[in-house]
Amino acid sequence: MAGSSRQAGLPTPHGVKAAECALAVGGLALGTGEFASMGILPDVAREMQVGIPAAGHMISAYALGVVIGAPALAVIFARSPRRWLLIGLMIVFALCNLASAAAMSMGFLDLARFASGLPHGTYFGVASLVAASLVPPGERARAVGRVMLGLSIANVVGVPLATAFGNWFGWRASYGLVAALGLLTAVLIRLFVHEQPASEGASPMRELSGLKRLQLWLTLLTAGVGFGGLFAVYSYISPLLTQVTGVSTRSVPLFLSVTGLGMVAGSLFGGWLADRGVMRAIGIMLLGSAAVLLGFLFSSYSVPAILLNLFLMGGGIAIVPALQTRLMDVAADSQALAASLNHSAFNMANALGAWLGGVAIAQGHGWTSTAVVGAMLGMGGFLIFLLSLATSRTRGTEAPIYG
Repeated sequence: MAGSSRQAGLPTPHGVKAAECALAVGGLALGTGEFASMGILPDVAREMQVGIPAAGHMISAYALGVVIGAPALAVIFARSPRRWLLIGLMIVFALCNLASAAAMSMGFLDLARFASGLPHGTYFGVASLVAASLVPPGERARAVGRVMLGLSIANVVGVPLATAFGNWFGWRASYGLVAALGLLTAVLIRLFVHEQPASEGASPMRELSGLKRLQLWLTLLTAGVGFGGLFAVYSYISPLLTQVTGVSTRSVPLFLSVTGLGMVAGSLFGGWLADRGVMRAIGIMLLGSAAVLLGFLFSSYSVPAILLNLFLMGGGIAIVPALQTRLMDVAADSQALAASLNHSAFNMANALGAWLGGVAIAQGHGWTSTAVVGAMLGMGGFLIFLLSLATSRTRGTEAPIYG
């Protein structure tokens, strides 16, 4: 049928690719909004007259909003049609970014960033479910990876552009750009994503039932701890580049775009790898990421070396499709909650990594100390992954916590 996905996929008004592209633009908006804060961090600190670690609290505030908003909104709107839920989430996201641009105090900016984070996890969770429904089961991870490609492209185009806007017009312009991307996403989803009701029998209580499952919690902890390593380094990458590597402030967006290129490659590679073995993909990526993050201890003093390290760090996002698919496999009837919680876990990683990295810097260990923090978090995630692997083999991947 023209305009339909293959085999078990659902029909789309303009084809699967158009729907995936519309959903990916939402990832572009959300990724730009989340990561642009890191690029403009020194400018915000300067205007608000606070230290960089204190200004970094706005990064943690956004992440906290995701952690709270993802499960709450997924449960509250369990019965909502998925397309209209996605549109509503992006409109709220745009309005909250406009509030961020208007903030006149650090406290209000932290609050606005918290509110901006509320729709983040639910959007990605529901968008992943929609994308997975359009393709055969054996291609789910690649479909999720293509939606996440928007998040990766944000770091090639969106974040450097938003950072440049901040340099040219002031940091407030960065959040204005993010708001515009959010509104564009709402329009594109309305035009190109098919009507899709909530799953049959969906209810808040059915979604909450997934919280009984041990493997769901272990997968979330793997993401929350293991991926925190990336944020421990990336949250403070701008001052590291300028004060250790010796890069000019105006060159920082170009260096950030290298990380974005790594994320694009990682999104595509991660989906391919996960469709060939989800658990193997998770283990490989956790170990590889820990090694790459530790490399910043040595690469930060050389421009060519840090460019390579930035690219490889971005490639760490390859773990996202694998973890998202793993949650779909173990969530049973709690698909929306589990898919959204994945992004709660990633933003718990954001908050944890940014906080621990800031602690290391504030204690006088230097900007490169975040590399050690990042590597330790990566290995912590790997240990949790090993526990998940062991218990899934002895109790089965669908085993609940009790009973």
